[in-house]
Amino acid sequence: MASNTGENDISLRKITDMTRLISILILALHFYYFCYQAFQNWHLTSLISDRILDKIFAAGLFSSFSKTKIVALVFLVISLVGVKGKKGENIRVKPSLISVLTGFIIYFLSAMILKIPVEELFRSALYMVFTSVGFLLILSGGSQFSRLITARLSNDIFNKDNESFPQFEQLLENEYSINLPAEYCHKGKTRQSWINIINPFRGVLVSGSPGSGKTFFIFRHVITQHIEEGFFDVRL
Repeated sequence: MASNTGENDISLRKITDMTRLISILILALHFYYFCYQAFQNWHLTSLISDRILDKIFAAGLFSSFSKTKIVALVFLVISLVGVKGKKGENIRVKPSLISVLTGFIIYFLSAMILKIPVEELFRSALYMVFTSVGFLLILSGGSQFSRLITARLSNDIFNKDNESFPQFEQLLENEYSINLPAEYCHKGKTRQSWINIINPFRGVLVSGSPGSGKTFFIFRHVITQHIEEGFFDVRL
C-alpha cells in the first residue's frame, strides 16, 4: 500500500501542468501555421521552425483548420480534470459556467475574423487575441468548475463530521495564564471556547506557515495579557 504523503499530489500537479503546456504549444503551432504570413512579416520565422512544422504537417495535425484547436482544447480539458481547490474556497456555479460558455463561443467563432476584409497583419493579430481570450476564459471557468465538482464529489467525512467534537469551553485564569478565545463548530452550531495555557513557563511552541495567523491569534493576546498582568514595565 502506498504511503499517504504529498508525493502523489505533486506528481499529479506536474502531469496537469505538462498537459496544459502541451495544449498551449499546440495552439501556438496553430497560430504559426494558419497565420504564417503575419509571422513572416514580423520576422518571427526560421528554417528550423519551418522544418519542424513540415514534419508536424505530414503527421496530419494541420489537415483541417479546426483540428488543432480541438486537439488543444482536449488537452486543456484533460489538464482540468482533478483540479483541487482550497478548503473553504467560495466558488459559484453560474459565473464559472458563463465563463466556460463564453470562452467556447469566442474560441470557435474567432475563425470568422480571418474572413474580414482588412489588412493581413491586423486580421491575424485580432484572430490570435480573440482565440487566446476564449482559451483563457475556458481555462479560468473550467478550473473553478472542476474544483466545484471535486468538492461536491468528495466523501471526506473527517473534514465534516468526525473532525468536530466537544472542546473545552471554560475559562481558567491565574496570574500567569494565557487565555486564547476561540470558536469551533459542533453538530452544526458554532460554539465559543477557550485555549487555556495555565503555565506558559513550561514552554509554548507555536508552529504555522507564513500568514496562517500566528501573530493575530496568539502573540497579540500573549503581549496584551502580559502587559495587563504587569509583566512588562512600559516606560516612555
